[in-house]
Amino acid sequence: MSIDDDVALLERVPTLRLLGDASLRMLAIGSEQRDFVRGDVLFNLGDDADAGFVVQRGAFRVDDGAGAEMIAGPGALIGELALVVPMKRPSSAIALEHSSVIRVSRSLFQRVLESDPAAAVRLRDEFAVRSSQIASDILMAGAKLTS
Repeated sequence: MSIDDDVALLERVPTLRLLGDASLRMLAIGSEQRDFVRGDVLFNLGDDADAGFVVQRGAFRVDDGAGAEMIAGPGALIGELALVVPMKRPSSAIALEHSSVIRVSRSLFQRVLESDPAAAVRLRDEFAVRSSQIASDILMAGAKLTS
């Protein structure tokens, strides 16, 4: 894929779209593509997380080891939180078919945010809205459980 194709793919990811064209181009240029065949492991539960992955083609099963799983297809961002904080992987991801991802390292992501403070503010604001929504959802679920 070309850099322009990678930028177009990154633009499909809601979180990354907030960064704007110049930052997406820097991410596309600085990231790397990785290919997988069916059954290959993208990462395991408990691994050190130093990157996020945008699925280019194919699909990955993301499993938290406790029964919750999801399928991540083209345009999905796997490991979003690893872009901003050091952490252990809370899940495993395995290719369901021939697949490829764009690997965005945390260090690259942070350099892009440092070079574009306005993008960093947009991203911070998005995370704040999401955190508020999660807190509200938890309170609502708790209220239903106690009724």
